[in-house]
Amino acid sequence: MNRLNIERELLEGAIVREPVGDEKGYWVGAPGWCWDEADQAAYLTYRIRRPRGVEPDRGGESRIARTTDFKTFEDVWSVRKSQYDSASIEKSTLKRGTDGQWRYFTSYVAPEDGRWCTTVNRADTVEALDPSNTKRLFTATDLGLEGVKDPWLMEVDGVYYLFLSVAKSTSTTGDKSHDSLDIFNTGECVSATALATSTDLDQWDWQGIVLEPEGDTAWDKYCRRINSVLPLNGRYYAFYDGSAGHHENYEEKTGLAVSDDLKSWEVLSPDGPVVL
Repeated sequence: MNRLNIERELLEGAIVREPVGDEKGYWVGAPGWCWDEADQAAYLTYRIRRPRGVEPDRGGESRIARTTDFKTFEDVWSVRKSQYDSASIEKSTLKRGTDGQWRYFTSYVAPEDGRWCTTVNRADTVEALDPSNTKRLFTATDLGLEGVKDPWLMEVDGVYYLFLSVAKSTSTTGDKSHDSLDIFNTGECVSATALATSTDLDQWDWQGIVLEPEGDTAWDKYCRRINSVLPLNGRYYAFYDGSAGHHENYEEKTGLAVSDDLKSWEVLSPDGPVVL
């Protein structure tokens, strides 16, 4: 598949949040979002990152911003990594259930073992979310994995699909693989995509890994991490972060995959990324 010619649109897009520094290692990203019909507003979840050694380093803070016009975004809630006793926070997402309660799904480094975990927090309003009420949803050890993070959520006909980035062990995985508190940045795992489903946002069925790297020479032989899914003409198209190795951990490129059921995926970009 050829590259998507969307660089111009991306460069001309409006900037809604900027990093707190200009040097390498600073960014604002890991976006998640939801549209709330009752509120007639959209909510953007994002994190603020600083380089290692610049406190609060790595993913030091996550925020939720609200918009009604997709031009102006007002921060309405935030959490710092210290409130989770964690080394870093990663991607989050947000959704109001049919019971009226909000669920905030996030991921961070678990303090007890240095592995990424995914959690959920419930509240009547977004502003009322309390970090002390955070509950573990998925842990790496329970799933036989080395990490589980980056939740991305979509709903189809009353079923919620939660895509997650997972670290699979390899022959190089060892006791010291988590010493850096980010195994994805060591090369001692494989970065894949897993799926969980639910009908109420509370009880989840683990569907397992649905997209993973293949082969020894592919441009994405180390990482295939779904970051968003687009329904189009009866099919589902996933944009995924792809890389050849952990040396590209902060500079992944974009691949494209397609599915009819959100569980079985066909890669449409085997020869190279569709967006650099």
